[in-house]
Formats: sequence, C-alpha cells, structure tokens
Amino acid sequence: MDYILKILPQLVEGAGVTLQVFLITIVLSMPLGLALALGRISHWRPLSTAVNGYIWLMRGTPLMLQMLFIYFALPFVPVIGIRLPDFPAAILAFVLNYAAYFAEIFRAGIQSIDRGQYEGAKVLGMNYSQTMRRIVLPQMIRRILPPVSNETITLVKDTSLIYVLAMNDLLRAARGIVQRDFTTSPFVVAAAFYLIMTLLLTWGFQYLEKRQAVCDE
Repeated sequence: MDYILKILPQLVEGAGVTLQVFLITIVLSMPLGLALALGRISHWRPLSTAVNGYIWLMRGTPLMLQMLFIYFALPFVPVIGIRLPDFPAAILAFVLNYAAYFAEIFRAGIQSIDRGQYEGAKVLGMNYSQTMRRIVLPQMIRRILPPVSNETITLVKDTSLIYVLAMNDLLRAARGIVQRDFTTSPFVVAAAFYLIMTLLLTWGFQYLEKRQAVCDE
C-alpha cells in the first residue's frame, strides 16, 4: 500500500493528461461530427461525396497512423508544411478521427426519424433549419445515446495511443515506473484508473437513457 501511495502522484499526473485529451476530443469532435452528418445527407452531391470520402478515410485507417502522419509527415506536405507540438498533434488526430465515427452515428440517428415528421413540419411552415433544431435533433439524441456511449468509452481507452508521441499520459507514466522499479503494480493501478473512468461514463449514460425514457413516457 505504501508503494502505491508513493507512485500515485505520477499516475495521477498522467491521468490528468489522459483526461485532457478525452475532454477536448469530446468537446470538439461531437459538433464537427454533427456538421459532417448533415453534410453527408445533403442533397448537394459534391458536399455529400466529399464528406463520405472523408469518413471513409478516417474510419478506414488506424488512429495511430493518422497521429503519426500529423506529427511527422504533415510538416513535409506541400502548401501546408505545419509542424505541430505533440499535444496539439494528438488532439487534431483524435478530433478528426472521432468526428468521422460520430458523424455516422448522428447520420443514422437523423435518418431513423420518420419522413412524415419532415412533412408535418413543412405543413406548419418550418424551414429545414427549424425542422432539424426543433423536431429531428431532439429525437435523434434519444436514439443515439447507446452508440455514443460505446464510442465515448472506446475513446477513453484509445487515449493510451498518445504514448507513441512520447506524451506523459497515464500508460506512459505507468510503464516508466515499471521499467524503473521492476514491478507490474503500476499497470494494475493504471488499469484501475481506466476502469473508474469508464465506469463513471457508463453510469452517466445510463442516467441519461433513463431520463430520456421517463421524458418519452
């Protein structure tokens, strides 16, 4: 127990980096995902085709590869040529990747709404923007909570990938202590951190689902 208390500050510091990546990714990727979903279902073919290609690219290549490309290869890309520090590079990769996944979840939620509701809104004199904001999106939120919950929990675990950029996240902090002290106890403590974070998220989404169920009744 004394040993765990001794290494705890280093692991808490690493967990802080993990939480930063998680929270910033959620805050930025969800609005971007919604915008991409609306573009994906747009009747303007060039836009929907471009968004579809983007989603295919982001979902079809590993997140780690995207992270390494942004960090190492982006500076050598003609016209762009931007070198990002490790933290912004990781955030950019996570946001672009998870926005694509959220976009498909949002798109499925939007398209699951009965077409009759669009027609009813049109009869009431609502335009497309009003229909989306007042009728479609509120119903979509109720339907997408389970898949968004799964994707969010996956994000918590995927934050460990920032290890490849030598960022001092929870996993890297644990591994450093393991190599220094020749004991696997830090890995057990790190696993407990991840389990606690995913448990809190699970409880939060279960609460939201129950609350939405009560509202529907």
